[in-house]
Amino acid sequence: MRSVRHRTAAVDGHEIFYREAGPADAPVIVLLHGYPTSSFMFRELIPLLADSYHVIAPDHLGFGHSAAPLVDEFTYTFDALAELTSGLLEQLGLDRYALYVQDYGAPIGWRLALRHPERISALVTQNGNGYEDGFVESFWTDVWAYGENPGPATEPAVRAALGLDAIRRQYLHGVPDPSLVSPDTWEHDFALVSRKGNDEIQLALFRDYRNNRPLYPLLHEFLRTSEVPVLAVWGRNDEIFGPDGARAFARDAKDAEVHLIDGGHFLLESHLEVVAGCLRGFLGRVLG
Repeated sequence: MRSVRHRTAAVDGHEIFYREAGPADAPVIVLLHGYPTSSFMFRELIPLLADSYHVIAPDHLGFGHSAAPLVDEFTYTFDALAELTSGLLEQLGLDRYALYVQDYGAPIGWRLALRHPERISALVTQNGNGYEDGFVESFWTDVWAYGENPGPATEPAVRAALGLDAIRRQYLHGVPDPSLVSPDTWEHDFALVSRKGNDEIQLALFRDYRNNRPLYPLLHEFLRTSEVPVLAVWGRNDEIFGPDGARAFARDAKDAEVHLIDGGHFLLESHLEVVAGCLRGFLGRVLG
């Protein structure tokens, strides 16, 4: 098993933490995490890839072990998070890589792909949305309302997502055997979200999420013109991004694999070996 290095880089004056493993001369895969977690979500996947791939998994600003400047010190948007991620990859000298995106990692990854399409060797989406088809209305209604009209009437519904019960639900909902999911996951995430001032960081990103939707047609055009291979491996019981979001990638990607697994939003916690098997098979086929 390959060792995992835990590193920090200064990007535009901000400390960005990242995990790194695998041979430096191997094909690169960049793992981009979602809300409310960090590169911690990839802790068990990284060693399963590192024998054949150079793996980089950063924590977004405001998450995990990266710096978390307060909202009056940094304007938290998905554009800004993508800019920092791009800066990190350039600092590391990575000019060709596959992207693995989940949840928030998806709009960040789509921006990287649209900014430098020539750098993307493959796309892997694990419950990382890129289509209107993927939004589960019962979850997103409150988010859209808050983004359109932030204030005391709309904030309580989204602020509830910062609570321990809501974070636990994200991990357990749709998982056939919840005993497979370690409580360490939601306790770890809740502790970091509960840091002083982090609630305002998360609310800023909730407000900005609506600005990801106009990227979708650009993403679809990129998929059609670049013919980049795509793997969608998805927890089909996800109450945030439904399985139609996974199927939709086959509309535009010429080379698309879609696997719907009997799991939830954080599929790696209950189906690590299944996801790793799909991923290694796909990467082996398209990257060699």
